[in-house]
Amino acid sequence: MSVSGSGWIGRPVRRREDGRYLRGEATYVADIALPRMAHVAFVRSPHGHAVLGPIATARALTLPGVLGVFTAGDLADRLRPVPPNVVEGATVAPVPHPPLASGRVRYVGEPVAAVVADTPAAAEDALEAVDVEYAPLPVVTDPQRALEGAPPVHDAVPDNVLLRWSRTGGDPDRAFAAAATVVRQTFRIPRVAAAPIEARGAVAAYDPGADLLTVWCSMQDPHRPRHQLSRALGRPEDRIRVIVPDVGGAFGSKGSLPVEIAVLAALAIRLGRPLRWIESRRDNLLGSYQGRGLDAEMEMALDGEGRILAVRARLVADLGAYLFPATPVPSLTTGMLLVGAYAIPHASVEVVGVATNKVPTGPYRGAGRPEAAYLVERMVDLAARQTGIDPVELRRRNAIPADRFPYTTPLGFTYDSGDYTAALDRLCQIIDYERARAEQRRAREAGRLQGVGVALYVERAGSQLWESAAASVEPSGRVVVRIGSNPHGQGHETTFSQIAAEVLRIDPDLITVEHGDSALVPRGVGTFGSRSITVGGSALLLVLEKIRTQAAAIAAHLLEAAPADIEWEDGRLFVRGAPRRSVAFADVAAAAYQPGRLPPGMEMGLQASGIFVLPRPVFPFGAYGAVVEIDPETGQVRLLTVAAVDDAGRIVNPLLAEGQVIGGVIQGLGEAFTEVFVYGEDGQPLSASFTEYALLRAADAPVVHSEFRETPSPINPLGAKGVGEAGTIGVLAAVANAVMDALAPLGIRHLDFPLTPARLWAAIRERRSTGWG
Repeated sequence: MSVSGSGWIGRPVRRREDGRYLRGEATYVADIALPRMAHVAFVRSPHGHAVLGPIATARALTLPGVLGVFTAGDLADRLRPVPPNVVEGATVAPVPHPPLASGRVRYVGEPVAAVVADTPAAAEDALEAVDVEYAPLPVVTDPQRALEGAPPVHDAVPDNVLLRWSRTGGDPDRAFAAAATVVRQTFRIPRVAAAPIEARGAVAAYDPGADLLTVWCSMQDPHRPRHQLSRALGRPEDRIRVIVPDVGGAFGSKGSLPVEIAVLAALAIRLGRPLRWIESRRDNLLGSYQGRGLDAEMEMALDGEGRILAVRARLVADLGAYLFPATPVPSLTTGMLLVGAYAIPHASVEVVGVATNKVPTGPYRGAGRPEAAYLVERMVDLAARQTGIDPVELRRRNAIPADRFPYTTPLGFTYDSGDYTAALDRLCQIIDYERARAEQRRAREAGRLQGVGVALYVERAGSQLWESAAASVEPSGRVVVRIGSNPHGQGHETTFSQIAAEVLRIDPDLITVEHGDSALVPRGVGTFGSRSITVGGSALLLVLEKIRTQAAAIAAHLLEAAPADIEWEDGRLFVRGAPRRSVAFADVAAAAYQPGRLPPGMEMGLQASGIFVLPRPVFPFGAYGAVVEIDPETGQVRLLTVAAVDDAGRIVNPLLAEGQVIGGVIQGLGEAFTEVFVYGEDGQPLSASFTEYALLRAADAPVVHSEFRETPSPINPLGAKGVGEAGTIGVLAAVANAVMDALAPLGIRHLDFPLTPARLWAAIRERRSTGWG
């Protein structure tokens, strides 16, 4: 069937799930209370690197309400580390995160022991009574120093290299030798924290009679934690049930199983009591894996006409002390996307992932895509400045033409569809680019620092190329949809009901969307990497087409017609050319459960399940722009314009998609202007509370002009591509280019994030002291 047209797909329907959140009726992990439930808290290392000595628990065990204190040795026969994912073409060191520290601690905040008590307060009090001896060791927090002979974080990895990957396409060395212009720049992208409103947490309960472990957890889906728990505990997956209730945000940080949940599950089995762990904000900032953390050396070669011939890059990723399953992925994604939206024929990229005495990194909204777009787009702006070509014109000369899709990059990605120049042209209309440049010239004549920045981006979406769905129709005509994707703020209950309503031509209010319970929903992959609608939505579409075929056969039997002659509209099925010969969808559903009313040989019921496999990733894209003015006396940046043109293929719900874009933009602006997770040279986190880690506030949010274009993907039946990370990806490069454009009259070439007032003020002052401006 075709999903184009004026049906439910494409309507800006308000989120149906918001009612329970607004009324306070949502259920989070912290709301779950089971009989005899005890509470778990974790002793965490105060040292960045140390030999772990004796752990004295006797004093803690005497405190009221304390049920036990457990160390790595107590759980050695019950728990094992979950290894990192296998990454094609990469060499990955076998240093998974241990459930509890053993022998050495390698970052501040690493779990050392677990305390179990009757109440959360008793568990917290007992932490202070656990005495741990540490013998401090040298600490390395700078990834460059880690590569230059710093003491190894792991004895088994003496060079501190946890990850190696490289790829070359074409002949970049020859292209650089023939270039008219070569642009070089180094970049440092700092670490950031996801900081979801709801911190991590879980409840675990074990039923010995059924030999079933049930875990409620604040995660991004039930499938990955169940699989990882199976590996950690050595239990079959069918003896583990994972339930993901309402989730207060994740931004990538709740994808890999926290070691604390593995410990919680093992202790629930051992003690025979339900256990709950809810971390504090400080523990979240200390122990939840962080995002970004990348140093880059990049070169770009251009010919005399401003055509980009080649790029070369060396990326050094600060991976932290251990590898979670997905830790290697973001930096490799960055490497694969380093030609961006441009027809660059030659490229060479090397990625080196380095061990440091910090909490590990992992996927954070965009997971390598924002870094890639930022690096490529900063290099294009630097090239424009060096060649004297207007930044928009340089992009037009090099953007991949619309008639060259599918387009395979020299690094190996095949972009499915796109019209990059059209997105850029529309952006220039929105921000009135020529007028913005004219106003900038007048501002500079008046001594004001005004800048205009644009950026293109292309991202990979649809990773883990399959997803599942199931659906059944009740005799009443209500439809129950079960999806492998799982929401944590995206609005899946609304968008997936719209897909079902489109296919079955019924009202979305007749559709129930179920998710998040491994005992109810089919085995699937989950929600991350802007994949839910593209892969999960396509799986649901195929499943509902099966139900549509079944329903058409039943209607044809009831109406004494051929199934091919059955048409659908507004909850009724009728015979083509004879609209009065019709039957309501609810009557068809009722007939499906009455054997005497079914076509001969048809099984009773109206239900189907299935899997959709995406042949390769899809590639959303877009163009972002920003106009800024900088106060030279304070370094404060004022955002005059922020605009986004995103092409995510077919948009199911433009209202929710716009919300995703705006939320992503605000998150990206936080990374650009205020957010950085800082460590001291001794490995001590200096950003472990919201008084030190500066999130943007609502008052800081600018007006964002968001528009969508639709270039459907040809490789999935919805034509969708995904939009959940677009805002974070596109805005970073746009605002960085705008700020650096504003500073160009002072001769300032580049500044790294975050672009804080203090950093900008210091740079302006330094340049003025040397005679610029």
